[in-house]
Amino acid sequence: MLIEVNVEDCYGLAQQSADASNLPESAASGEIAADTWENWFSVWLENQEEYVPVAPGYEVSLRLTADAEMQALNLQYRQLDRPTDVLAFAALEVDCPQLEEMQSSEPLYLGDIVISIDTANRQAQQQGHPLKTELAWLAAHGFLHLLGWDHPDEESLTQMLDQQETLLRAIGLTIQTA
Repeated sequence: MLIEVNVEDCYGLAQQSADASNLPESAASGEIAADTWENWFSVWLENQEEYVPVAPGYEVSLRLTADAEMQALNLQYRQLDRPTDVLAFAALEVDCPQLEEMQSSEPLYLGDIVISIDTANRQAQQQGHPLKTELAWLAAHGFLHLLGWDHPDEESLTQMLDQQETLLRAIGLTIQTA
């Protein structure tokens, strides 16, 4: 399955990697190349094929940012005036008619995932794993939201966390959950 991932690094991991003193502790090891993101999302897409409408290709936007922007987005869209680790804005939730010829020839836009590097870094340190693993964990969580997964109660949260672990194993990463 073909997927294009537009990575928007507003945090500046790629630009600042030469000067690790500007990065949060362990962020330099968390830098992830755009082709790695595409590979991960491609594997995840195949893993979740049953939840994805058939299309000739797929697109996802991934934004890496800081707590300040994440807090503003969280306030604007969830009325919570605090930063969070990941937000997902699913395009498939929008009821917008598409021409049949567009559906058969254009990639399907799944939506946007926004991750706070600041929060991800703190969580990685708390969990005792690399920032790269935490970023993959959060991206997998956001990706599942784009596909319609949600966690309004403990049972659905447990199912979603199990699915995240499956996605991480599929790309060769593991994470310890509480």
